[in-house]
Amino acid sequence: MPGVAYRYESRDPWSPSALVARFLINLLGIFIADALVPGFEIGDWQSLVAGTAILAIVNVLLRPLATMFSFCLIILTFGFFVLIINTAMLAATAWTAGQLDLEFTLDGFWSAFFSALIISIFSLIGSTFIQGTVRRVM
Repeated sequence: MPGVAYRYESRDPWSPSALVARFLINLLGIFIADALVPGFEIGDWQSLVAGTAILAIVNVLLRPLATMFSFCLIILTFGFFVLIINTAMLAATAWTAGQLDLEFTLDGFWSAFFSALIISIFSLIGSTFIQGTVRRVM
């Protein structure tokens, strides 16, 4: 439209609305991965919600350390080693959920890998929607 300018503003990534949006995006990714990947099983909705919360905690606590210690491998593999880190974070989530008697299980490396890949794709797509908002400026 002539005479109307659009401005992109970034949202605070730690705002409550952004955190809830990322949680819901990861929940949807985990739900879809459960439906598509054999060997990744979630028993009930409580395990889905708790598993998503555990994954968020694992990503906040362990992912920066794993990324820091494997920085050279990430560079050498042109970023593909991040998929292995995501697989390890999902495996740590499944292990923690098992310790808490939740029905959140993985049957091996490949089920963890493909589940982490699906969750990562959903997270990437969803994060593009919550990163910035478009405002119309007169």
